[in-house]
Amino acid sequence: MTISMRFGSVVACGLALAGAPAAAQNREHQQQAAELRILQEQQQQLSLGLAQIAEALKALNARLDDVTATNRKGFADQELSIRGLGSDLSAIRERTQETDTRIRTLRDEIDALRTTMNSLPSLLSQSAAPPPEPADPNAVPPAGAPAVAAPPPAAAPPPSTAGLSPTRMLDSAKSDYFAGQWSLALSGFDALLRTFPRSESAAEAQFYIGETYYAQTKWREAIDAYGLVLQNHRNSGTVPDAYFKRGRAYAQTGETDAARASWEAVMKAYPDSDAARLAKQDLDRINRPAPSAPAAR
Repeated sequence: MTISMRFGSVVACGLALAGAPAAAQNREHQQQAAELRILQEQQQQLSLGLAQIAEALKALNARLDDVTATNRKGFADQELSIRGLGSDLSAIRERTQETDTRIRTLRDEIDALRTTMNSLPSLLSQSAAPPPEPADPNAVPPAGAPAVAAPPPAAAPPPSTAGLSPTRMLDSAKSDYFAGQWSLALSGFDALLRTFPRSESAAEAQFYIGETYYAQTKWREAIDAYGLVLQNHRNSGTVPDAYFKRGRAYAQTGETDAARASWEAVMKAYPDSDAARLAKQDLDRINRPAPSAPAAR
C-alpha cells in the first residue's frame, strides 16, 4: 500500500471518529425538544382545565347567590308569618281574657239571682206579715196596771243584697272605702263575704277589710284581716299586697321580727311583684343601723 492510500484511510477514520459525538448530541437535542413540546401541550391542557374550573366556580357562586337570596326571602317571609301569628295569638289571648271576664261576671250574676230566689220566700213572708197595731197614745191604762214602756225604735235593717252580683257589691263597698265611710265599707265587704264566700271578688273584699282597718290605724284588726287573705285565698292576686301590708301593720305595732318575716315571705314567693320591691325597701330601712349619737365634748 502506498503512503497516500494510508493517509486517506487515517483521515477517513478521524472523520468518522469526529462525527460520532455530533450525531449523539443531535439525538439528545431532538429528545429534549420532544419532551419540551409534550410539556407545552400538558401546560396548555392544564390551563384549559383551570379555565373550565374557574367558569364552573363562577356558575357555582352564582347558584349559591341565588340559593342564598331565595333562603333569605324565605326566612323573611317566615318571619313575617311568625309576626302575624304572634299578633293573631295576642288578639286571641285578649279576646279569651275578655270572654273569661264576661263569663265570670255572668256567673256572678247567676249566683246573685240564685241567692235572690232562695231568699225570696222569706222576703215575701216578711212583707205579707201584718204590721203590729200602734198603741193608742190617748188610752188610759186601767187602775193598778203597771205602766208599759214605749218600745224602742226599731233599728234600720241592713241594706238588702238581693239581686246584687259580687262585682257590684264589691264596687259599692269600695266606693264607701274611698269616700272614707269606714263602717259602710266594712258592712259591704262583710256582706259580700257572707253571700258569696267562694267568688273571686271575696279575696279582694277580704283584703280591703284589712285596708279599712289599716286606714283607721287599727293595726291588730288589719293584721288579722290580711292573715285571712293568706289563709283563705292563696291563689288570689291580692296575696303579695297582703304580705306587704301585714308587714307594715306589724311594724306599726313594734313587732319587727314579724314584719321582717312577712316581707321576706313576699320577696321569696313573688320576687318580681311591686309588693316585693316595696318590701325590700322597708326591710333595708329597718335593717339599716341607727346613726350613732355624737360624742359629748
